[in-house]
Amino acid sequence: MTHLYLIAQVAGRAVAIDSDQVESVVDIGEVTQVPLASRHIRGLAALRSRVVTVVDTHTALGLDSASQAKRAVITLVEGHHYALLVDALDDVAPFELLPLAGGVALDAAWRRAGRGIVERDGEPILAIDLASLVPGYSGALN
Repeated sequence: MTHLYLIAQVAGRAVAIDSDQVESVVDIGEVTQVPLASRHIRGLAALRSRVVTVVDTHTALGLDSASQAKRAVITLVEGHHYALLVDALDDVAPFELLPLAGGVALDAAWRRAGRGIVERDGEPILAIDLASLVPGYSGALN
C-alpha cells in the first residue's frame, strides 16, 4: 500500500518521513539553549506563538553535530511538539514502505530510527520514525 512520504536529507543521507508524522515544515529562528538538557536537545524556539523543543537530529543519531541546519520537521510526540532539524528537504511523494532487508548495514542509531525502505528511481531510501529521535521516547509507532 502506498503512502505519502517527505524526503529529507540528514547527515548526508536521504531519509523518508511518513507524512502522518509531519505536522509542518519550518525554518527555525533563534534557539534558546536549555541548561542541563539532553545532548540531543539544541534548545527551545518560538513557533507560531508556541514553544517547541528543537532536536539536533545529528546528535540523536550519535553523529557529531557540526550541522547548522535551520530547517525542521515539526512532529507531535506524546502531546508535545518537537522540531527535528534536517539539512535539506527534497520532495513529497507516494511510496510503498518495504521491510529493511537483512543485508542492509546500519549502525545502532540508524537501525533504531529505521522503519523500512522506500525506493525512489531505483534507489533505496531509509524510512525513519521521527519519534525515535526524541530523547526519552521509548514507544513504537503502530
